Amino acid sequence: MAMTADTPRDIPEDISESTARTRALHGVAPAPGAFERADRPAVTVDVVILTVRSGHLEVLLVRRDHAPFAGMWGFPGGLVRPDESLEEAALRELRQETGASGPDVYLEQLYTFGEPRRDPRTRVITVVYYALERPGQIHTHTADNGVEAQLFPAYDTPPLAFDHGDILRYTLQRLRGKLEYTTIGFQLLPPEFTLSELQEVYEAILNRPLDKRNFRKKLLLTRIVEPTQRMKMVGQHRPARLYRFNPKASA
Repeated sequence: MAMTADTPRDIPEDISESTARTRALHGVAPAPGAFERADRPAVTVDVVILTVRSGHLEVLLVRRDHAPFAGMWGFPGGLVRPDESLEEAALRELRQETGASGPDVYLEQLYTFGEPRRDPRTRVITVVYYALERPGQIHTHTADNGVEAQLFPAYDTPPLAFDHGDILRYTLQRLRGKLEYTTIGFQLLPPEFTLSELQEVYEAILNRPLDKRNFRKKLLLTRIVEPTQRMKMVGQHRPARLYRFNPKASA
């Protein structure tokens, strides 16, 4: 289902409301008074981009360079363009911030946040997506517009702008819940992986250690993974068997 946000026609062409809002929501200072011109709620998307690095679940944040919340961190996001769906807008944000797109990126709509005072400038309704990217897919950088992007531990972020702290807590709650009854954790792994790497992903999402023996016993009983003929050297230990997701187990 697609939703679009039309640019009001009474805005002068040289100061487009869509352009002003988009620049502001990306962390770039808008033209003075541009947000106050709105005569209807703005519809935006925010994308919570998550990955696992060194055993920790991390989230990509961008730093705002103007009021409100100047200097604070928040999620990549922006106005939904008149000619794109919500998912297309989320994919555009994902490409702009990480360069990733296509079937290799897991993207799911999370929730709609519309508390009237969530943005002090004007009424903004945001549809939140979360994306799961494998290690190496995310490349932090400073964008052409000067917006700084950086990965932070998802369970230990700096104070976030707007209601993004609530959004992150809701995202992590959803992710932990889905881990119990779906195969969503595999979205954070390469096609072939060791059982230790899979356990590391589960522990990163749950933010707690798991018993190795019980984890592997439960995993192998469900037949959700299947062994390959390949091995992987892990440090000074003996080679570890590589596994892959078994699609028949979730059929």
